Amino acid sequence: MFEYIPDIIQGLPTSLTLTVVSLLVALVLALLFTIVLTLRPIVLTQLVQGYITLFTGTPLLVQIFLIYYGPGQFDWIKQTPWLWNMLSQPWLCAMVALALNSAAYTTQLFYGAVRAIPSGQWQSCEALGMSRSQTLRILLPFAFKRALSSYSNEVVLIFKSTSLAYTITLMEVMGYSQQMYGRTYDVMVFGAAGVIYLCVNGLLTLIMRMVERRALAFERRN
Repeated sequence: MFEYIPDIIQGLPTSLTLTVVSLLVALVLALLFTIVLTLRPIVLTQLVQGYITLFTGTPLLVQIFLIYYGPGQFDWIKQTPWLWNMLSQPWLCAMVALALNSAAYTTQLFYGAVRAIPSGQWQSCEALGMSRSQTLRILLPFAFKRALSSYSNEVVLIFKSTSLAYTITLMEVMGYSQQMYGRTYDVMVFGAAGVIYLCVNGLLTLIMRMVERRALAFERRN
């Protein structure tokens, strides 16, 4: 089994890059969506809630297929060279699918953390004459820090989900595993891939725990 690791690990940089970029894009979107849900403008709130329902209620694999194969169904896209070249890139399509999916779940995590803020803290800010935006500027960082424990699971999940990218011809860890299996027909190829995923996920979990411990250090001091 372990003799396959040197060949399969060639796809690890692609998997890691896909994970990092997807998480960064998802994080920005989730922050914006959390602010929208907190401020509750009617139209934007309904749009964000619909988006969350769509991306949490459908399988990630379906989302990847729709984003990768969907644009090819429109002639005007195929007749626009720069747009077609961009939308036919497997890496970009996989990243967009992972980012949009992760943003939906991360928004739920962050908004849940915001709702868990004790009402006394909101009232204190209001008593000090702070505006809604000033209150959010103070309380949102606190809520996000408290959500880090759950967010670490999302980081691990996204890395594992990159294994679906091979279905649209992207050569990441699982892509090289499938290629190796096609040559050897040895099922232990996937065991080697599992070892790689397990090691990286363990490292990601450790890093997120360190970040969480550092972010919540103020609670231990108090």
